[in-house]
Amino acid sequence: MAMRFGPSDGDVDEMHEINVTPFIDVMLVLLIIFMIAAPLATVDVAVNLPNSTAEHQPRPDKPIFLTVKADLSLAVGDEAVGHGQLAGALDRLSGGDREQRVFLRADKSVAYGELMTVMNALRAAGYLKVALVGLDGGGAR
Repeated sequence: MAMRFGPSDGDVDEMHEINVTPFIDVMLVLLIIFMIAAPLATVDVAVNLPNSTAEHQPRPDKPIFLTVKADLSLAVGDEAVGHGQLAGALDRLSGGDREQRVFLRADKSVAYGELMTVMNALRAAGYLKVALVGLDGGGAR
């Protein structure tokens, strides 16, 4: 309700108009939010993913990390090794215990076929417990 101040003749005039500018502003902001959020919510490839019931496993005191670098060279821990020396380097670090888990991490640019070659080398060396290492949430470890 609005009133007019100033010289008056005793009559009070009421304004019956609604100020729609704030409503239009809110609607435009919501429109922009939905225009940005809608394409992010769509999935390009439809895949029916299974549910995971895996629990977070505790990290061992001295984990064995096998790293495949972008140039396809291998490193066990901090030591660079060749493809033929992989089994010996793993045996040295694990003390011959082939039941220890090997944490395999690879550069993003490594092709899937090359990663499978390394995993086959691990299997041939007798290391069947392999864990793939990735990023948590958005930060590197």
